Amino acid sequence: MSEKIIVSACLAGLNCRYDCASKEKEDIVKLVKDGIAIPVCPEQLGGLSTPREPAEIQQNRVITATGTDVTEKYENGALEALKMVNMTGASKAILKSKSPMCGYGEIYDGSYTGKLKKGDGVFTKLLIKLGIKVESRD
Repeated sequence: MSEKIIVSACLAGLNCRYDCASKEKEDIVKLVKDGIAIPVCPEQLGGLSTPREPAEIQQNRVITATGTDVTEKYENGALEALKMVNMTGASKAILKSKSPMCGYGEIYDGSYTGKLKKGDGVFTKLLIKLGIKVESRD
């Protein structure tokens, strides 16, 4: 059985980002077409719409640009995406960088100014805790 990889759906070309766009990467699309990668969008799985207001992590809460706390939706989406990891036996994830859900190592600092800080997104934290290898992609 070949290794299964969870990938951010936006990297696979799905228009699921907050701005209704994707960040398609040809190599990720090929992994999906070859049956190796499974695209997921934890934000959508958590009940957030596309398009949606941008959100960033502020003091361990996920807050939109206008101040709405969407932490619960992010946590629920991460748990739903984790079901995909468990169903497929994925041992690795390639996730969208800087995202409050999928960022790895660096995320936006919560000021909505494009500044970064050290940290991981909600889904990424969950994967790391469970020993899933995570890679970040722009």
